[in-house]
Amino acid sequence: MQVLSTLLPYIQLVVAVLLVGAILLQQRGTGLGAVFGGESNIYRTQRGFEKILFTSTIIFAALFIILAILSLLAQ
Repeated sequence: MQVLSTLLPYIQLVVAVLLVGAILLQQRGTGLGAVFGGESNIYRTQRGFEKILFTSTIIFAALFIILAILSLLAQ
């Protein structure tokens, strides 16, 4: 249990950095056309890398929450 409580903050830090990176890589902007008044509200499905990135963001968030709870219980 001692090894887990010493490694847990480092694992949580790595997961936090991966979560921030996954969030920042997602493209949610509308582009430069919206600046000049044009809007392109096109609803489309996620495919390929976007879907993998979306799924990994959810997994990293869940893993971060689990690690936070474990770090509270390990004290």
